[in-house]
Amino acid sequence: MWKSLAALLAWLATAAFADDLSEVRKGVEAWLGAKGPKVESVRKLEGLPLYEVLVEGELIYTDAKVDYVILGDILDVKAKRNLTEERKAKLAQIKFSDLPLDLAIKQVRGNGKRVLVSFEDPNCSYCKKLARELQNVTDVTIYTFVYPILSADSFDKAKNLWCAPDRARAWNDLMLEGKAPPAANCAHPTEKVVALGRKLNIRGTPTLFFADGSRVPGFLPGELLTRALDKGSALNLR
Repeated sequence: MWKSLAALLAWLATAAFADDLSEVRKGVEAWLGAKGPKVESVRKLEGLPLYEVLVEGELIYTDAKVDYVILGDILDVKAKRNLTEERKAKLAQIKFSDLPLDLAIKQVRGNGKRVLVSFEDPNCSYCKKLARELQNVTDVTIYTFVYPILSADSFDKAKNLWCAPDRARAWNDLMLEGKAPPAANCAHPTEKVVALGRKLNIRGTPTLFFADGSRVPGFLPGELLTRALDKGSALNLR
């Protein structure tokens, strides 16, 4: 009997909680309007009288009645943590094993035990800066998805890089020396890489992924890059 009562109470609590989330969602959707951005998820914040609402990749916060909406970061002053940035990093994680690494240019340095995946445009200045930093990194396997989104000729360069006899060498020649690969034709995965990047909501280059699927949307200097590779994660890096 008591077990059944406990189960009933637990169910009622869960149902009430689900109703709260549903009401918050409805309130935010009403505030945004019928033509506004889409609400993707609603979550109660632990220890705070606030709800986290994910709206097309952006986080906002509100109370249970949606009387107030907070646009901005939540900081834990005592712990010196940016809770919003930590949550964004978690949401940006991917399942690393799902990446189609056969569509990437592969380089193995040293024992290759550490792993880095990058999405880079052939004309990206910060990607060239990253390539210089990586010259000092060993014991790593690097998978580079050539993601042509910045310039008119980026697509052609991506195709030519893939069709080069030595893709890794052609990539480094371009990034380090500015030596563009010669024009070439072959079966290449550039359209697939672009579709993959869009699916992963990659809006800029370089974008880096580590072994646990954590993401860095931008350049990392050598020290932070090495630390992330050692951990297999970019979470809580700074």
